[in-house]
Formats: sequence, C-alpha cells, structure tokens
Amino acid sequence: MSLDGKVAIVTGSGRGLGLAYAQELARRGASVVVNDVDAGATADAVAAIEASGGRAVAVTAPVGPTETAQELVSTAVAHFGRLDILVTNAGVLRDTVLWKMTDDDFDTVVTVHLRGTFTTVREAVRHMRQADAGGRIICIGSPTGQRGTFGQTNYAAAKAGIVGMVRTWALELKRAGITANTVVPVAATAMTATVPYFAAAVRAEAAGEPMPAFFRHDLGFGTAADVAGLVAFLASDAAAQVTGQVIGVGGDRLQIWTHPEAAVTAYREGGWTYDALVEAWPTTFDGAAQSVGERFPELPAQFQPANP
Repeated sequence: MSLDGKVAIVTGSGRGLGLAYAQELARRGASVVVNDVDAGATADAVAAIEASGGRAVAVTAPVGPTETAQELVSTAVAHFGRLDILVTNAGVLRDTVLWKMTDDDFDTVVTVHLRGTFTTVREAVRHMRQADAGGRIICIGSPTGQRGTFGQTNYAAAKAGIVGMVRTWALELKRAGITANTVVPVAATAMTATVPYFAAAVRAEAAGEPMPAFFRHDLGFGTAADVAGLVAFLASDAAAQVTGQVIGVGGDRLQIWTHPEAAVTAYREGGWTYDALVEAWPTTFDGAAQSVGERFPELPAQFQPANP
C-alpha cells in the first residue's frame, strides 16, 4: 500500500534514524514535515527528499514547547492541507551515573523525549480528531526504556514513560480511528558507534559493506533503513488494526514486546507480613525475580575489539 496523499511529521529527522523514517515515508508517497534543531540538517533533509521526487518542508525548532508542536501541525496543514501521520523521534542524551547526574541532565532529556512526545502528539491528535479522518501516531522508544541501561536514568525514564503514554493513547484514540504504537529500534546510530561491542557492525556500514550476520540475525542489530520499513507499515492503512503495541526491530529481527504481567502470584490468608515474606521469599518469589539491563551474547572472536 502506498502513502499517496498522506501527510507526515517526523521530529528529529535532520539525520540518522529520523531522516531514514522521513525518506521512507516520502518514498511511499507521503508529504513530510522535517524537524530538527539544526537548520542545516533540516535543509539538507528536505533537499534529499525533493531530489528523490518527494515533497517536504522544514521546521527548525526544539521539541518540548507547545509552541513547537503547534508550528509543526500548522506547517503540515498550511503546506500540504492535512495531517495523517506523526512520528516522534527527536531526542538527546546526557549520560552519566545517578550520583553524578545534574538537574539539567535529567530535565533536558525528559523535556525533549517525554514532554516533546506529549506536546507534539497532543497537538497532532487535536487536529486529527477535528478532521475526523483517523491517523497514525508512531513514537520511538528504546531497549533502555524496556530493560534499563547503566548510566541512563534520564533516558530510561523518558522512554519508559513514552510506552506508558502510548498504551493509554491507544485506548483513548480508538474511537477516532487513530492508532498509537511504539517502535523500539536497534540500529547503528551516533550513540552505538561509540560502543566497542558494535564496532565491527558500525565499520561495515560506514564502508558500505553488508553487516555481519551475527549482528543482523543473532543480535537483531542493523541499519536505519531496517527500521524505516516498520515505521512506514505502521503509518499505512495496512496497520489500521495495530495499536497499543511496542514493536522492536533491527537487522533481520522483529519483536513484539509483552505488556508487563505478573511473573508469579501467591496468596496468604491474613496478608504478607514481614516474617511471612522472610520465610516465603526464597522458595516462592526469588526464582521469579526479573533480570535488568540488556543481555548481549558473547561476541565471536573475529568481532572482538583489538587490544590497544
């Protein structure tokens, strides 16, 4: 199915994953509002889309403020006459361990990721509901928001919060024919380029070579283009019944994440006192305790980082 006649906003689309999403939506026929804080990046993104025969316009502004959300929606309507699709991808990182994280480190990341998603979706949904033509909300999550990552308190909180909002929006927007889903990408980005574990995959992509099968298949790690297809699918009429989902994609792998469910349930007449928990925890509950953090398989010898 094509996206001919559809109009999309993609935040944080001046480069990287966001640019890949914008280009794929345009390639499928959608007109795209490109957004970034870097005017040069937005101009280049628009030029690249237009050079490939697509239609695009730029809004250079940071997400988070309501004013930016309003500008994004008004730009889509003014230039292309409507709004059908919103992809919230904009983000920043301020990584450090909890005891070193400043208020500004925390607030900056939460403002862009969490508040930026909220304000932009709110404004888009207001327009979509009034237009009464349905719509697609696609919010970008992260494995960090699902399982946690050392040194990313702010980012984990924001990405986990996005998932909670999307599940709520799927309920609230169903009657209006607007779907809401979270995409969890695993791909070569500026962030993963600095991680030694991914070095061989990043080198291959930079050299224009196929990414090794270990990364694409075993790890589910790929390129930005590997994620863009899922974004375009969720934006299309083919995904009209897909909503409230958290979908991971990377390389050759696609995953539907479970919603949180109780891992074990036990009952005790009179309730769970301190003494009862001391007695029962090792035999009843300890085996069900959940792991935290990403679990990566050991790198094959040929992909091990060279010793300095």
